[in-house]
Amino acid sequence: MSIKANNPAYKSWVEVPSDSDFPIQNIPFGIISTGDDSPRVATRIGDTVIDLKVIFEFGYLEGLGFNVEDFASATLNKMMRHGKEGTRILRDRISVLFQESNDELKNNKSHLEKLLLDIDDVELLMPISIGDYTDFYSSEQHAFNVGCLFRDPNNALLPNWKHIPVGYHGRASSIIASGIDFHRPKGQKKPPTAEIPVFGESSLLDFELETAFFTYEGKPLGDHITTEEADEYIFGMALLNDWSARDIQGWEYVPLGPFLGKNFASHISCWIVTLDALEPFRVSGPNQDPVVLPYLEYTGDKHIDINLEVLIKPEDGQENSVAKSNYKHMYWNMNQQLAHHTVNGCNMRLGDCYGSGTISGPQEGQFGSMLEISWKGTKPFKMNDGTERKFINDNDTVIMRGFSEKNGVRIGFGEVKAKVLPTK
Repeated sequence: MSIKANNPAYKSWVEVPSDSDFPIQNIPFGIISTGDDSPRVATRIGDTVIDLKVIFEFGYLEGLGFNVEDFASATLNKMMRHGKEGTRILRDRISVLFQESNDELKNNKSHLEKLLLDIDDVELLMPISIGDYTDFYSSEQHAFNVGCLFRDPNNALLPNWKHIPVGYHGRASSIIASGIDFHRPKGQKKPPTAEIPVFGESSLLDFELETAFFTYEGKPLGDHITTEEADEYIFGMALLNDWSARDIQGWEYVPLGPFLGKNFASHISCWIVTLDALEPFRVSGPNQDPVVLPYLEYTGDKHIDINLEVLIKPEDGQENSVAKSNYKHMYWNMNQQLAHHTVNGCNMRLGDCYGSGTISGPQEGQFGSMLEISWKGTKPFKMNDGTERKFINDNDTVIMRGFSEKNGVRIGFGEVKAKVLPTK
């Protein structure tokens, strides 16, 4: 697939730091506010934010099929109504405007003063209005680790795991933007030595290193999306920290699965990186054995090489890197997840969110949760200030970062972070 905006030879007349996640080949989409204006759609090159509402009003996006309401919006949903073809055309046009060889915009100082903003001068907001949220469980190493911790290595993976992309329906209302602090959850839990459950704050608060993808409008109820069609329905991706209260979750999840242990907060990064921008980083997936059923078969490279890192920063302390993993380790890919989700006729809607499930690599140091890193609390992680972490403490900030890199081009997500406040 040839996508014009992805050309690795392109350079921008906007300054881009050498380690930036946002070269001209990225062109992600987000929602910004400057405090004195209504929220609106923007993109970013380097540390420069580009106001797409203003660009449209100045006439630089004429003939693309968009209108001002698509960009004068508090969410990306209106812009996303134009589907894959629309957002691809928009990325291509933005790429042309900001190439160093193009004088169309760069010499118009009066326009630049109104449409270019420094990243430090804007507030990044929740980018998408999410109607429904599904979280998958698609990392074989994570599922194996959890199975070892709660069952035994010989029965780590449940019988269905290699036949279907296991998932559950989560709570969309508590998915929030990076940077919004939250309070430690509370609920019922049953300590191992107790005969009856107790009520109180979670003492086993954990992060889950995930990515999320978002869909355009899907097919009507009763129809399904095939693995071959899935790419056309996927808008883009973000980083996702799908927090877990392990003690609450452990008591409640039988027989119907996650509930209060998961629905108190999930954080996403604020820039949505389009699936188009990630195309150059496609890689082959693992050999799936046993062979999947025909509706889950796929062709081509449908996994993506995305480097991921998790850091814990104590209050007034330094960042500690606790895990480095990669999205390419996933057993089930997005195309299979979407095909399975819709095979029974379930209708996907514009703006729906789908979590990858915790992303763990095959080696220690690549595990995507404290449950695995500390091996259920038996191997505390040693912080650089001399303290230890089995799980997440109050006033800890958890930070996740991710990027893909190839042929001298680095496409990243920025970060998703949040601080844990004491229980209310």
